Amino acid sequence: MQKWLPAVDGSQGPVYLAICEALDHDIGAGRLKAGDRLPPQRDLAEALGVDPGTVTRAYSEARRRGLIAAEGRRGSFVLEKHASTPAMASIAPFDTGMNLPPIPQGNPFADLFADTLAEVLRGPAAANRMQYQPAGGAPVDRQAGADWLAARGIPATEENVLVTSGAQTALHAISNSILKPGDAVCTGPFVYPGWLSICRRRGLSIVPLEADDEGILPDAFAAACREHPVRAIYLVPTNDNPTTATLPLERRAAIAAIARQHDLAVIEDDPYGRLATTDISPVASIAPERTWHVTSLSKMISPSLRIAYLRAPHVRDIMRLAADIHETTVMAPPLNMAVCTQWLLSGAWEQLIDQVRAECVARQKIVATVLPPASYRATREGYHLWIPLEDEISPFELVGLLQPLGVSIVPSESFRVPHHDTGRQAIRLSIGGTLSRDKLTRALERLDAVLHHSEGRKGPLV
Repeated sequence: MQKWLPAVDGSQGPVYLAICEALDHDIGAGRLKAGDRLPPQRDLAEALGVDPGTVTRAYSEARRRGLIAAEGRRGSFVLEKHASTPAMASIAPFDTGMNLPPIPQGNPFADLFADTLAEVLRGPAAANRMQYQPAGGAPVDRQAGADWLAARGIPATEENVLVTSGAQTALHAISNSILKPGDAVCTGPFVYPGWLSICRRRGLSIVPLEADDEGILPDAFAAACREHPVRAIYLVPTNDNPTTATLPLERRAAIAAIARQHDLAVIEDDPYGRLATTDISPVASIAPERTWHVTSLSKMISPSLRIAYLRAPHVRDIMRLAADIHETTVMAPPLNMAVCTQWLLSGAWEQLIDQVRAECVARQKIVATVLPPASYRATREGYHLWIPLEDEISPFELVGLLQPLGVSIVPSESFRVPHHDTGRQAIRLSIGGTLSRDKLTRALERLDAVLHHSEGRKGPLV
Protein backbone atom coordinates (compact mmCIF):
# COMPACT_ATOMS: atom_id res chain seq x y z
CA MET A 1 0.00 0.00 0.00
CA GLN A 2 2.40 2.63 -1.26
CA LYS A 3 -0.27 5.38 -1.16
CA TRP A 4 -0.74 5.20 2.61
CA LEU A 5 -0.79 8.69 4.11
CA PRO A 6 -0.87 9.09 7.90
CA ALA A 7 -3.22 11.60 9.48
CA VAL A 8 -0.88 13.81 11.50
CA ASP A 9 -2.59 17.20 11.28
CA GLY A 10 -3.25 18.65 14.71
CA SER A 11 -1.10 16.06 16.47
CA GLN A 12 0.76 17.16 19.57
CA GLY A 13 4.47 16.47 20.04
CA PRO A 14 7.17 15.47 17.54
CA VAL A 15 5.98 14.74 14.01
CA TYR A 16 7.93 11.49 13.79
CA LEU A 17 5.99 10.12 16.78
CA ALA A 18 2.72 11.28 15.23
CA ILE A 19 3.56 9.32 12.06
CA CYS A 20 4.40 6.24 14.11
CA GLU A 21 1.22 6.53 16.18
CA ALA A 22 -0.84 6.91 13.00
CA LEU A 23 0.81 3.80 11.60
CA ASP A 24 0.01 1.85 14.75
CA HIS A 25 -3.60 3.10 14.67
CA ASP A 26 -4.11 2.20 11.00
CA ILE A 27 -2.71 -1.30 11.56
CA GLY A 28 -5.07 -1.78 14.49
CA ALA A 29 -8.00 -0.47 12.45
CA GLY A 30 -7.24 -2.86 9.60
CA ARG A 31 -6.39 -0.15 7.08
CA LEU A 32 -2.88 -1.59 6.90
CA LYS A 33 -2.39 -5.35 6.84
CA ALA A 34 0.58 -7.63 7.38
CA GLY A 35 2.77 -7.63 4.29
CA ASP A 36 1.64 -4.18 3.06
CA ARG A 37 4.55 -2.19 1.74
CA LEU A 38 4.90 1.32 3.11
CA PRO A 39 5.73 4.30 0.90
CA PRO A 40 9.43 5.01 0.39
CA GLN A 41 10.65 7.45 3.01
CA ARG A 42 11.38 10.28 0.59
CA ASP A 43 7.97 9.92 -1.09
CA LEU A 44 6.14 10.04 2.23
CA ALA A 45 8.21 13.01 3.38
CA GLU A 46 7.30 14.90 0.22
CA ALA A 47 3.61 14.03 0.60
CA LEU A 48 3.58 15.25 4.21
CA GLY A 49 5.79 18.27 3.57
CA VAL A 50 8.36 17.24 6.16
CA ASP A 51 12.09 16.56 6.17
CA PRO A 52 13.04 13.01 5.03
CA GLY A 53 14.88 12.55 8.32
CA THR A 54 11.56 12.87 10.15
CA VAL A 55 10.11 9.92 8.25
CA THR A 56 13.34 7.95 8.73
CA ARG A 57 13.03 8.47 12.46
CA ALA A 58 9.34 7.50 12.39
CA TYR A 59 10.12 4.25 10.55
CA SER A 60 12.93 3.51 13.02
CA GLU A 61 10.55 3.97 15.94
CA ALA A 62 7.98 1.74 14.21
CA ARG A 63 10.61 -0.97 13.80
CA ARG A 64 11.54 -0.62 17.48
CA ARG A 65 7.89 -1.21 18.39
CA GLY A 66 7.70 -4.25 16.13
CA LEU A 67 5.19 -2.68 13.74
CA ILE A 68 7.26 -2.93 10.56
CA ALA A 69 10.39 -4.58 9.20
CA ALA A 70 12.96 -3.13 6.80
CA GLU A 71 14.03 -5.43 3.98
CA GLY A 72 16.86 -3.48 2.45
CA ARG A 73 16.16 -2.06 -0.99
CA ARG A 74 12.74 -3.77 -1.12
CA GLY A 75 11.46 -1.28 1.42
CA SER A 76 9.54 -1.43 4.72
CA PHE A 77 6.65 -3.83 5.34
CA VAL A 78 3.92 -4.16 7.96
CA LEU A 79 4.47 -7.10 10.33
CA GLU A 80 2.00 -9.54 11.80
CA LYS A 81 0.79 -8.31 15.17
CA HIS A 82 2.35 -11.30 16.91
CA ALA A 83 5.71 -10.73 15.23
CA SER A 84 6.85 -8.64 18.18
CA THR A 85 5.85 -9.80 21.63
CA PRO A 86 4.98 -7.17 24.26
CA ALA A 87 8.18 -8.07 26.10
CA MET A 88 10.29 -7.28 23.03
CA ALA A 89 8.35 -4.13 22.16
CA SER A 90 8.56 -2.70 25.66
CA ILE A 91 12.23 -3.18 26.51
CA ALA A 92 13.16 -0.06 28.45
CA PRO A 93 16.60 1.53 28.73
CA PHE A 94 18.39 0.77 31.98
CA ASP A 95 21.46 2.23 33.62
CA THR A 96 24.43 -0.13 33.68
CA GLY A 97 26.84 2.65 34.61
CA MET A 98 28.48 2.25 31.19
CA ASN A 99 29.43 5.23 29.07
CA LEU A 100 27.28 4.97 25.92
CA PRO A 101 27.50 6.95 22.68
CA PRO A 102 24.41 9.04 21.93
CA ILE A 103 21.93 7.88 19.32
CA PRO A 104 21.91 10.45 16.49
CA GLN A 105 18.64 11.98 15.35
CA GLY A 106 16.74 9.44 13.22
CA ASN A 107 18.96 6.54 14.38
CA PRO A 108 20.65 5.98 10.98
CA PHE A 109 22.69 3.13 12.49
CA ALA A 110 19.66 0.80 12.62
CA ASP A 111 18.88 1.13 8.91
CA LEU A 112 22.48 0.76 7.79
CA PHE A 113 23.06 -2.23 10.06
CA ALA A 114 19.93 -3.97 8.73
CA ASP A 115 20.91 -3.27 5.11
CA THR A 116 24.52 -4.39 5.56
CA LEU A 117 23.52 -7.54 7.44
CA ALA A 118 21.08 -8.43 4.67
CA GLU A 119 23.89 -7.89 2.15
CA VAL A 120 26.20 -10.19 4.13
CA LEU A 121 23.55 -12.92 4.41
CA ARG A 122 22.82 -12.75 0.68
CA GLY A 123 26.51 -12.82 -0.20
CA PRO A 124 28.58 -15.80 -1.35
CA ALA A 125 30.30 -16.14 2.05
CA ALA A 126 27.06 -16.19 4.07
CA ALA A 127 27.31 -19.84 5.06
CA ASN A 128 30.88 -19.42 6.33
CA ARG A 129 29.95 -16.27 8.24
CA MET A 130 27.40 -18.23 10.25
CA GLN A 131 30.01 -20.74 11.45
CA TYR A 132 32.65 -20.57 14.17
CA GLN A 133 35.38 -18.15 13.16
CA PRO A 134 39.12 -18.23 13.91
CA ALA A 135 39.98 -16.70 17.28
CA GLY A 136 40.89 -13.13 16.44
CA GLY A 137 38.93 -13.05 13.19
CA ALA A 138 39.33 -14.32 9.64
CA PRO A 139 42.20 -12.86 7.58
CA VAL A 140 39.86 -10.48 5.72
CA ASP A 141 38.55 -9.11 9.02
CA ARG A 142 42.01 -8.66 10.51
CA GLN A 143 43.29 -6.98 7.36
CA ALA A 144 40.35 -4.55 7.30
CA GLY A 145 41.10 -3.65 10.93
CA ALA A 146 44.83 -3.32 10.20
CA ASP A 147 44.20 -0.95 7.29
CA TRP A 148 41.90 1.13 9.51
CA LEU A 149 44.62 1.42 12.16
CA ALA A 150 47.36 2.06 9.61
CA ALA A 151 45.43 5.10 8.36
CA ARG A 152 46.35 6.76 11.70
CA GLY A 153 50.03 5.98 11.29
CA ILE A 154 50.05 2.79 13.37
CA PRO A 155 52.20 0.03 11.83
CA ALA A 156 49.63 -2.74 11.45
CA THR A 157 49.07 -5.76 9.23
CA GLU A 158 46.87 -8.82 9.25
CA GLU A 159 49.73 -10.55 11.10
CA ASN A 160 49.66 -8.37 14.25
CA VAL A 161 45.97 -7.37 14.51
CA LEU A 162 43.13 -9.36 16.09
CA VAL A 163 39.38 -8.73 16.17
CA THR A 164 37.86 -9.22 19.64
CA SER A 165 34.39 -9.13 21.16
CA GLY A 166 34.81 -5.67 22.63
CA ALA A 167 37.75 -3.81 24.14
CA GLN A 168 37.43 -5.48 27.54
CA THR A 169 38.21 -8.86 25.97
CA ALA A 170 41.28 -7.33 24.33
CA LEU A 171 42.49 -5.82 27.63
CA HIS A 172 42.03 -9.17 29.39
CA ALA A 173 44.09 -10.87 26.70
CA ILE A 174 46.87 -8.28 26.95
CA SER A 175 47.08 -8.50 30.74
CA ASN A 176 47.22 -12.29 30.61
CA SER A 177 49.89 -12.17 27.92
CA ILE A 178 52.40 -9.66 29.31
CA LEU A 179 51.67 -9.24 33.04
CA LYS A 180 51.87 -11.59 36.00
CA PRO A 181 50.52 -11.27 39.55
CA GLY A 182 52.40 -8.65 41.52
CA ASP A 183 53.53 -6.66 38.47
CA ALA A 184 53.25 -2.88 38.84
CA VAL A 185 51.26 -0.88 36.28
CA CYS A 186 51.11 2.92 36.14
CA THR A 187 47.77 4.66 35.57
CA GLY A 188 46.19 8.04 36.18
CA PRO A 189 44.62 8.74 39.61
CA PHE A 190 41.16 7.89 38.19
CA VAL A 191 40.88 4.86 35.94
CA TYR A 192 38.38 3.11 33.69
CA PRO A 193 36.68 0.54 36.01
CA GLY A 194 37.15 -2.27 33.50
CA TRP A 195 40.93 -1.95 33.86
CA LEU A 196 40.66 -1.70 37.64
CA SER A 197 38.69 -4.95 37.60
CA ILE A 198 41.38 -6.67 35.53
CA CYS A 199 44.11 -5.48 37.88
CA ARG A 200 42.17 -6.67 40.90
CA ARG A 201 41.46 -10.09 39.36
CA ARG A 202 45.04 -10.57 38.16
CA GLY A 203 46.63 -9.35 41.38
CA LEU A 204 48.42 -6.43 39.69
CA SER A 205 49.79 -3.50 41.67
CA ILE A 206 48.58 -0.08 40.47
CA VAL A 207 50.92 2.92 40.73
CA PRO A 208 48.75 6.06 40.34
CA LEU A 209 50.40 9.05 38.66
CA GLU A 210 49.74 12.72 39.16
CA ALA A 211 47.69 14.29 36.36
CA ASP A 212 46.22 17.64 35.36
CA ASP A 213 43.60 18.81 32.86
CA GLU A 214 45.75 17.43 30.00
CA GLY A 215 46.24 14.02 31.57
CA ILE A 216 49.16 12.10 33.07
CA LEU A 217 52.28 14.15 33.83
CA PRO A 218 55.39 12.63 32.19
CA ASP A 219 57.58 13.72 35.12
CA ALA A 220 55.35 11.74 37.48
CA PHE A 221 55.70 8.70 35.19
CA ALA A 222 59.49 9.04 35.15
CA ALA A 223 59.61 9.34 38.94
CA ALA A 224 57.42 6.24 39.36
CA CYS A 225 59.74 4.26 37.09
CA ARG A 226 62.68 5.18 39.31
CA GLU A 227 60.86 4.33 42.53
CA HIS A 228 58.91 1.19 41.58
CA PRO A 229 59.54 -1.95 39.48
CA VAL A 230 57.02 -0.76 36.87
CA ARG A 231 56.17 -3.20 34.09
CA ALA A 232 53.68 -1.17 32.03
CA ILE A 233 51.59 1.97 31.79
CA TYR A 234 47.87 1.99 30.98
CA LEU A 235 46.35 5.11 29.45
CA VAL A 236 43.33 6.41 27.56
CA PRO A 237 45.03 9.06 25.41
CA THR A 238 42.00 10.88 24.00
CA ASN A 239 39.00 11.96 26.12
CA ASP A 240 40.08 9.93 29.12
CA ASN A 241 37.37 7.97 30.88
CA PRO A 242 36.43 9.44 33.32
CA THR A 243 38.38 12.74 33.46
CA THR A 244 37.93 13.78 29.76
CA ALA A 245 41.63 14.76 29.57
CA THR A 246 43.36 14.44 26.19
CA LEU A 247 47.12 13.98 26.18
CA PRO A 248 48.77 16.48 23.81
CA LEU A 249 51.29 15.13 21.30
CA GLU A 250 54.26 16.34 23.36
CA ARG A 251 53.14 14.32 26.39
CA ARG A 252 52.50 11.22 24.29
CA ALA A 253 56.01 11.48 22.88
CA ALA A 254 57.47 12.02 26.38
CA ILE A 255 55.60 9.02 27.80
CA ALA A 256 56.80 6.89 24.88
CA ALA A 257 60.40 8.00 25.47
CA ILE A 258 60.20 7.14 29.19
CA ALA A 259 58.70 3.72 28.37
CA ARG A 260 61.60 3.11 25.96
CA GLN A 261 64.17 4.20 28.52
CA HIS A 262 62.84 1.74 31.10
CA ASP A 263 61.79 -0.96 28.60
CA LEU A 264 58.12 -0.86 29.60
CA ALA A 265 54.95 -1.85 27.76
CA VAL A 266 52.40 0.80 26.84
CA ILE A 267 48.75 -0.36 26.93
CA GLU A 268 46.89 2.25 24.88
CA ASP A 269 43.12 1.99 25.28
CA ASP A 270 41.74 4.35 22.61
CA PRO A 271 37.94 4.00 22.35
CA TYR A 272 37.25 7.66 21.52
CA GLY A 273 40.18 8.63 19.28
CA ARG A 274 38.30 8.89 15.99
CA LEU A 275 35.49 10.95 17.49
CA ALA A 276 37.93 13.83 17.96
CA THR A 277 38.00 16.42 15.18
CA THR A 278 41.74 16.89 15.69
CA ASP A 279 43.44 13.52 15.35
CA ILE A 280 46.53 13.40 17.58
CA SER A 281 49.00 10.64 16.74
CA PRO A 282 48.42 7.57 18.94
CA VAL A 283 51.29 6.36 21.11
CA ALA A 284 51.29 3.21 18.96
CA SER A 285 52.49 5.34 16.04
CA ILE A 286 55.29 6.85 18.18
CA ALA A 287 56.52 3.72 19.96
CA PRO A 288 55.06 0.82 17.94
CA GLU A 289 57.63 -1.68 19.20
CA ARG A 290 56.16 -1.63 22.74
CA THR A 291 52.57 -0.36 22.41
CA TRP A 292 49.53 -2.62 22.66
CA HIS A 293 46.79 -0.58 21.00
CA VAL A 294 43.07 -1.26 21.48
CA THR A 295 40.25 0.59 19.75
CA SER A 296 36.57 -0.22 19.58
CA LEU A 297 33.56 0.56 17.41
CA SER A 298 31.32 0.02 20.45
CA LYS A 299 32.17 3.42 21.96
CA MET A 300 32.20 5.34 18.68
CA ILE A 301 29.14 3.89 16.93
CA SER A 302 27.07 1.48 19.05
CA PRO A 303 27.73 -0.82 22.03
CA SER A 304 25.58 -3.46 20.33
CA LEU A 305 28.41 -4.16 17.88
CA ARG A 306 30.85 -5.61 20.47
CA ILE A 307 33.72 -5.32 17.99
CA ALA A 308 37.23 -4.10 18.87
CA TYR A 309 40.64 -4.27 17.22
CA LEU A 310 43.79 -5.24 19.13
CA ARG A 311 47.16 -4.38 17.62
CA ALA A 312 50.17 -6.12 19.20
CA PRO A 313 53.76 -4.86 18.88
CA HIS A 314 55.04 -8.05 17.26
CA VAL A 315 53.73 -10.99 15.26
CA ARG A 316 55.08 -13.37 17.90
CA ASP A 317 52.62 -11.91 20.42
CA ILE A 318 49.55 -12.76 18.37
CA MET A 319 49.44 -16.51 18.98
CA ARG A 320 49.33 -16.06 22.77
CA LEU A 321 46.62 -13.43 22.44
CA ALA A 322 44.52 -15.55 20.08
CA ALA A 323 44.73 -18.51 22.46
CA ASP A 324 43.57 -16.35 25.37
CA ILE A 325 40.67 -14.94 23.33
CA HIS A 326 39.60 -18.46 22.37
CA GLU A 327 39.64 -19.56 26.02
CA THR A 328 37.52 -16.61 27.18
CA THR A 329 35.07 -15.67 24.41
CA VAL A 330 36.00 -18.09 21.57
CA MET A 331 35.52 -15.37 18.94
CA ALA A 332 34.00 -12.01 18.16
CA PRO A 333 30.30 -12.13 17.09
CA PRO A 334 30.65 -13.41 13.49
CA LEU A 335 27.82 -11.47 11.85
CA ASN A 336 28.69 -8.23 13.65
CA MET A 337 32.30 -8.74 12.60
CA ALA A 338 31.22 -9.20 8.99
CA VAL A 339 29.10 -6.03 9.10
CA CYS A 340 31.97 -4.02 10.59
CA THR A 341 34.40 -5.35 7.98
CA GLN A 342 32.00 -4.24 5.24
CA TRP A 343 31.85 -0.76 6.80
CA LEU A 344 35.63 -0.49 7.11
CA LEU A 345 36.06 -1.53 3.47
CA SER A 346 33.31 0.72 2.10
CA GLY A 347 34.03 3.74 4.30
CA ALA A 348 30.52 3.66 5.82
CA TRP A 349 32.10 3.71 9.31
CA GLU A 350 33.13 7.30 8.72
CA GLN A 351 29.56 8.43 8.08
CA LEU A 352 28.35 6.69 11.23
CA ILE A 353 31.07 8.21 13.40
CA ASP A 354 30.42 11.64 11.87
CA GLN A 355 26.77 11.34 12.91
CA VAL A 356 27.64 10.33 16.47
CA ARG A 357 30.19 13.16 16.64
CA ALA A 358 27.59 15.68 15.47
CA GLU A 359 25.18 14.48 18.15
CA CYS A 360 27.92 14.77 20.78
CA VAL A 361 28.65 18.35 19.71
CA ALA A 362 24.95 19.23 19.82
CA ARG A 363 24.64 17.81 23.33
CA GLN A 364 27.78 19.56 24.53
CA LYS A 365 26.23 22.84 23.33
CA ILE A 366 23.22 22.11 25.55
CA VAL A 367 25.58 21.50 28.47
CA ALA A 368 27.34 24.80 27.81
CA THR A 369 24.06 26.73 27.92
CA VAL A 370 23.13 25.30 31.35
CA LEU A 371 26.27 24.69 33.39
CA PRO A 372 28.86 27.38 34.22
CA PRO A 373 31.94 26.85 32.02
CA ALA A 374 34.39 26.42 34.90
CA SER A 375 32.21 23.90 36.74
CA TYR A 376 32.96 20.84 34.61
CA ARG A 377 35.43 19.30 32.19
CA ALA A 378 34.46 17.93 28.80
CA THR A 379 35.70 17.24 25.31
CA ARG A 380 33.77 18.97 22.54
CA GLU A 381 33.18 15.69 20.70
CA GLY A 382 32.75 13.60 23.83
CA TYR A 383 29.68 12.30 25.62
CA HIS A 384 30.67 12.43 29.27
CA LEU A 385 31.42 15.21 31.73
CA TRP A 386 33.75 15.23 34.74
CA ILE A 387 32.26 17.42 37.46
CA PRO A 388 34.24 18.16 40.67
CA LEU A 389 32.03 18.55 43.74
CA GLU A 390 32.18 20.72 46.81
CA ASP A 391 32.60 18.90 50.12
CA GLU A 392 28.97 19.38 51.16
CA ILE A 393 27.61 17.74 48.00
CA SER A 394 27.13 13.97 48.12
CA PRO A 395 27.65 12.26 44.76
CA PHE A 396 25.29 9.50 45.86
CA GLU A 397 22.48 12.03 46.42
CA LEU A 398 23.05 13.32 42.88
CA VAL A 399 22.68 9.79 41.56
CA GLY A 400 19.28 9.55 43.25
CA LEU A 401 18.31 12.98 41.96
CA LEU A 402 19.06 12.40 38.27
CA GLN A 403 18.61 8.69 37.66
CA PRO A 404 14.79 9.02 37.41
CA LEU A 405 15.40 11.20 34.33
CA GLY A 406 17.47 8.49 32.69
CA VAL A 407 20.84 10.13 33.31
CA SER A 408 23.83 7.93 34.14
CA ILE A 409 25.96 9.32 36.97
CA VAL A 410 28.91 7.45 38.45
CA PRO A 411 30.69 8.76 41.59
CA SER A 412 34.46 9.28 41.35
CA GLU A 413 34.92 6.55 43.97
CA SER A 414 34.17 3.98 41.25
CA PHE A 415 37.22 5.18 39.26
CA ARG A 416 39.62 5.83 42.12
CA VAL A 417 42.75 3.72 42.45
CA PRO A 418 42.36 1.74 45.72
CA HIS A 419 44.09 3.21 48.78
CA HIS A 420 44.91 6.43 46.92
CA ASP A 421 43.61 9.75 48.23
CA THR A 422 42.47 11.90 45.33
CA GLY A 423 41.09 14.71 47.49
CA ARG A 424 37.99 16.36 46.08
CA GLN A 425 35.08 14.15 45.04
CA ALA A 426 33.61 14.26 41.54
CA ILE A 427 31.06 12.58 39.29
CA ARG A 428 31.13 11.34 35.72
CA LEU A 429 27.90 12.34 34.01
CA SER A 430 27.13 10.63 30.70
CA ILE A 431 25.11 12.58 28.16
CA GLY A 432 24.80 9.77 25.60
CA GLY A 433 22.76 6.59 25.31
CA THR A 434 19.01 6.75 24.70
CA LEU A 435 18.68 9.98 26.70
CA SER A 436 16.75 12.56 24.69
CA ARG A 437 17.95 16.14 24.36
CA ASP A 438 14.88 17.37 26.26
CA LYS A 439 15.54 15.05 29.20
CA LEU A 440 19.21 15.99 29.13
CA THR A 441 18.28 19.67 29.42
CA ARG A 442 15.93 18.98 32.34
CA ALA A 443 18.56 16.90 34.12
CA LEU A 444 21.25 19.54 33.65
CA GLU A 445 18.95 22.28 34.94
CA ARG A 446 18.19 20.19 38.02
CA LEU A 447 21.89 19.52 38.55
CA ASP A 448 22.76 23.19 38.11
CA ALA A 449 20.16 24.16 40.71
CA VAL A 450 21.68 21.79 43.28
CA LEU A 451 25.34 22.57 42.55
CA HIS A 452 25.24 26.31 42.01
CA HIS A 453 22.00 27.81 43.32
CA SER A 454 21.17 25.98 46.55
CA GLU A 455 23.11 28.50 48.70
CA GLY A 456 24.21 25.73 51.03
CA ARG A 457 20.67 24.53 51.74
CA LYS A 458 19.70 20.90 51.30
CA GLY A 459 16.22 20.38 50.00
CA PRO A 460 14.17 17.27 49.34
CA LEU A 461 15.18 15.29 46.29
CA VAL A 462 12.18 15.21 44.01
